[in-house]
Amino acid sequence: MGLRQMIVGLLNQKGGVGKTTLATHIAGEWASSGKSVTVIDADPQGSAVDWARTHAHGGLSHLFNVVSITRNDMHHELPAVAAVNDHVLIDGPPRVTGLARSTILASDMILIPLQPSSYDIWAIAEIVKLIKEAQTFKPALHAAFVINRCIAGTIIARDVRDALMTGPVVALRTIISQRVAYAESVATGQLVREIDSRAVVTHEISALAAEVLEHAG
Repeated sequence: MGLRQMIVGLLNQKGGVGKTTLATHIAGEWASSGKSVTVIDADPQGSAVDWARTHAHGGLSHLFNVVSITRNDMHHELPAVAAVNDHVLIDGPPRVTGLARSTILASDMILIPLQPSSYDIWAIAEIVKLIKEAQTFKPALHAAFVINRCIAGTIIARDVRDALMTGPVVALRTIISQRVAYAESVATGQLVREIDSRAVVTHEISALAAEVLEHAG
C-alpha cells in the first residue's frame, strides 16, 4: 500500500465492544507482515497493557509495542511515535471525553467497533457527531464501523451493515464473529494467529487488517 505513519484510533462510547481485542489483533497482523507497529493504550482501564504483559509472561515472540498514554493532549505526542513506526493503533477510552477527542485529533482513521444490536447502534450517535465535527477542519480523516462479536451463522450482522451504509460513516465489509478463540486470547495473552494460524477466526482478522489499509488508502 505504501502507507507510512498511519494512525488508526478505535473508539466507541459504549464499553465491551471489543476495542482492545481488535486493536491488538490488527496490530499483530500488520506486524506479522513486517511492519513496525505500536499500540497506544488510551483507555484508563489499561486492558491493552494488561494483555501485552500477559503476552510477555507467556514467553511469546515480541511483535509490537504497547504504550500507555491517557492524557487529554495525547495528540501532541503521537507524531513522534508515528515517526518511528509504520502504523500506530490507539485503543481509545470507552466514553466521550477529552481523551476521545484527542484520539480523533491524532488519527488518520477512526474505527468504531459495534455489536449487531439496536443498543450499539443507538450508542454511536455521539461518536459519529464528534467525527463529523473533526472532519470540517480535518477533511482527510477517514472513519468506518467494524461489526464485531457477531454470532456465526446469523444474518443480523449483514442487515446491520447494510443499514449503516446509508449514513455518514459506512461499515467495513469484514464481519468479526463471536468465537471462543478471542476469550482464550485474552486469558493467555496470545493472538488468535498464535493459537491457530489456519482457523477461520485468524482469516477474519487478517481480512479486517487488510481492509482497514484498503479503506484508509
